[in-house]
Amino acid sequence: MLSYIVRRVFQALPVLVLIAIVSFTLMMMAPGGPQAQFNQNPRITEAQVNAYLARWCLQRNPDPVAILRTFGGWTGVYNCNADSFLSESGAPNFLPGALGGGDNGLLHLDFGNSMVVSPNAPVLDLIVDRLPATIILMLTAFLIWVGLAIVLGVIAAVRRYSVFDQTVTLMSYIFYSLPTFWLGLMLIYIFAVNLGIFPAQGIVSPRTSPPFNTERFWAAFADDPLTYIRDIASHLVLPVVTLVAVSVAADTRYVRSAMLDVLGQDYVRTAKAKGLPTRTVIFRHAFRNALLPIITNIALALAFLFSGAIVTETIFSWPGMGRLYFDAIQARDYYLVMGVLFFSATLVVIMNLVADVVYAWADPRIRY
Repeated sequence: MLSYIVRRVFQALPVLVLIAIVSFTLMMMAPGGPQAQFNQNPRITEAQVNAYLARWCLQRNPDPVAILRTFGGWTGVYNCNADSFLSESGAPNFLPGALGGGDNGLLHLDFGNSMVVSPNAPVLDLIVDRLPATIILMLTAFLIWVGLAIVLGVIAAVRRYSVFDQTVTLMSYIFYSLPTFWLGLMLIYIFAVNLGIFPAQGIVSPRTSPPFNTERFWAAFADDPLTYIRDIASHLVLPVVTLVAVSVAADTRYVRSAMLDVLGQDYVRTAKAKGLPTRTVIFRHAFRNALLPIITNIALALAFLFSGAIVTETIFSWPGMGRLYFDAIQARDYYLVMGVLFFSATLVVIMNLVADVVYAWADPRIRY
């Protein structure tokens, strides 16, 4: 198993490199750019715009050196005229710093600095700063979503064509057809604006709490954790319901379909003929074999959740990865967009590997 994991990691590296090259090239070729913020200012000249782009190593016609610099194979962080693949110590720039390499580029975990969203702030710092909020929202939604989808899907499959099955099917179609942005806005309108039960946006109440994930917040949290847990929990309700409603609607049907395929197999009928309890037949024989396609679906969905549910986080002003990505796209903050994309791609690769490893646990016949 260990050799398989190591082999998969090395196989994933070219994929990540290709994703980074394609995303960087497409962003540079797209119309507009970070200089769009100057379009409405008649006092900004073309020469000043070009100087701004050169300052961030974003000339309009990127050459291979620009791509190599982005990866760390070429020297220069903000010195776009650097013309060497050797670091200051004379070693190849792509090597780790401990071996005399450089410190710029993706190979050295340097994603560059934000240009517009948070000027001159390192992209990696911005991503790390938004991770706690995303983890809180996504783990909460994930646990509720997976639990409900499995329970409802299994019961619907076992009680096929019953009133329960038809009700679950109807509700699944209804919620799956609802656009996420519309559902989120309706929840805000009903439960935040009209009823005033839950807050409409943010992760904490700004009038009673310091900004989330700051030193002041964690100091206040340590003094009175229950108050801040309740505050965060109240802000969680509406975005979690939005995420769970749509996700459960889709995955309940997925689990039901996988279970129906397994329940009709010969080994399930044999288990029933042996007189095994219904619970044992369903969960030990049927559900475990139905897990394989479900594992893949859940693993990839979890990766996309942690990358940030862009629509949900934007609607509820949740300070996570999705909101950060939305702000970066609006501002054409190239390095920030590329950092979030690379982080998302890495998560997808990791969760694919996790799914393959879990396969071996779910099905003893699978060996790597």
